[in-house]
Amino acid sequence: MIEVVPGRPGDAGAQLRLRPPRALTASQFRALFAALAGAMWLAAGLGWLAGNAFAPVFALLHSAGVALALRVLWSNGERGEEIAIGPQAVEVRRGAETVFSAHPYWVRLQVAPEDGMVMLSSGGRDVEVGTFLGPGERRQLAGCLREFLAAASGRNR
Repeated sequence: MIEVVPGRPGDAGAQLRLRPPRALTASQFRALFAALAGAMWLAAGLGWLAGNAFAPVFALLHSAGVALALRVLWSNGERGEEIAIGPQAVEVRRGAETVFSAHPYWVRLQVAPEDGMVMLSSGGRDVEVGTFLGPGERRQLAGCLREFLAAASGRNR
């Protein structure tokens, strides 16, 4: 997901916030876990009634594994990138860490034709942005970056 963050009045530049696409909200994730755990415990209960004494233990372990997997999946959706493009600097931040910073005039945008990989480079340093985006969103990101970089550096497209 690409979000253009509006700047403050009189503030030159633009800011893009990139986040991985999510199929479910937090409450839908909880409902999914509840449905999966309920089905597991129903099957474990029926297995226990049929004489399998270990069915509840396996259901407990399986529930914990599914909960852990869903938690890791949700945490991966929290990662993101912020790209700030101003007249003095282009910065790429991942979390609190700035991974790339350069003057906009010297920043070059590269887009790979085969997979749409978007890369910003300057002075021998380069950073790939939007790796978690789909191909269509990468093309959109490249268009936004091209436009914002041209405006920030004073270059015509």
